[in-house]
Amino acid sequence: MNGARDTHELVGRGNQAGAQLFRDWFDELNAAAAEDRRGAYVFVMGSLAELLRVFDFPLVFPEINSLQTAVRRVAHEYLNEAEDYGYSPDICGYVKADVAVQLRHGAHPMGQIPKPALAVYTNACNTYIKWAEIWERMYDIPIFTLDVPGTRGAGRQTWPGHVDFENDRRYVRAQLGELITLCERVSGKRFDIDRLRECLMHANAMHQSWQRLLELNRARPSVFNALSDGTIYLGVSNGFRGTAAGATYFRDLVEEMEYKVAHGIGTLTEEQYRLLFVGVPCYPIFRRFNELFTEWGGTFVNSTYLWFASGGSNVGFQYDLASPLDSLAEGVLVNVRDAMDSMFFQDRILAQMIDDFSADGIVYHPIKSCRTVSTGLADNRRALMQQRDIPSLFIESDMMDRRVVSEAQLKNRADAFFEGLGARRHQAATLPAT
Repeated sequence: MNGARDTHELVGRGNQAGAQLFRDWFDELNAAAAEDRRGAYVFVMGSLAELLRVFDFPLVFPEINSLQTAVRRVAHEYLNEAEDYGYSPDICGYVKADVAVQLRHGAHPMGQIPKPALAVYTNACNTYIKWAEIWERMYDIPIFTLDVPGTRGAGRQTWPGHVDFENDRRYVRAQLGELITLCERVSGKRFDIDRLRECLMHANAMHQSWQRLLELNRARPSVFNALSDGTIYLGVSNGFRGTAAGATYFRDLVEEMEYKVAHGIGTLTEEQYRLLFVGVPCYPIFRRFNELFTEWGGTFVNSTYLWFASGGSNVGFQYDLASPLDSLAEGVLVNVRDAMDSMFFQDRILAQMIDDFSADGIVYHPIKSCRTVSTGLADNRRALMQQRDIPSLFIESDMMDRRVVSEAQLKNRADAFFEGLGARRHQAATLPAT
């Protein structure tokens, strides 16, 4: 009886609690907008949430707001409005959806989005810089670019103790001092280092749990789907980083996944193929896109998305609470650089994932809206195929624009991919033992 009760209480709890937290977050943004409390507009790669919470800014993630319009199947309305306003069909769909949100005075399917008091962003994505300039023109607000030095080349990443790393860390630390001065001026509140310690403590717990979560999905069968379930986890990891609620959520999520591993409970009734996903999901037909793979018994055991869009949580970095600002600078450097590496040098990361997660195939999904994620994927795929003997699927659509999404074409390509996987498995089973 206890086992049955535990299964009923634990399995599925993470998705339900994550969805509720997500609604709570938008409720808070809606309340902030109603009270005309302006927010800090930030992005998933280097949000500086731990620091900005010290000044009580409501955190607004325009990327997440935009993808939610696609998940709720109204993105085309926002895209059309932005294009009518003068934005090109060729630029990032997230940007255009957000522009339409601003033109609608914050009206969004999940609630009202507050206006910005300032924007903080890194150079992890070139679009971030131009995007923030839109808000600067619209609202006459200060914008702050945190310049994070990236890896100089594949295989050339440096770590604490190396002279290049220490120079980069000091460079980031100096910028954090400038950001604190700006936040004090905009918020009217003095910087409180003890509050920063508290936020970093909660972030440490979340980072540790996120890393453990990824490790648990190495199990057979896998205990969560990196594409569908993972998107929920990403939302919570970004929206609640540095909070007690976020730390508690991921602690409970690890408990659920450890229970599933111990009892052999998988994300699918019968797992046939373990897949890796490269890129950003197809949100206009999000559920159906995932079904193209699960209907064949395929599940995504990991993805580059869980790396670059997790804000560095996957690294498991632990802040030193005795030296919070220096440690925050180091954490920003490590985490944002890792996010950039997972996009620009992903063949190395994927080669490691193949082994760690016993992957049967890789799905590459370049999208029209995001050149940062998609540029070079074909070359990257070719480089990986030269290193490893693993089947791959290359399918194109978009994260926002349903006008360039063909479900029938995607299904044909996915079906052919799985037929090839099946033939490969059959052939391997019939080969004589050596």
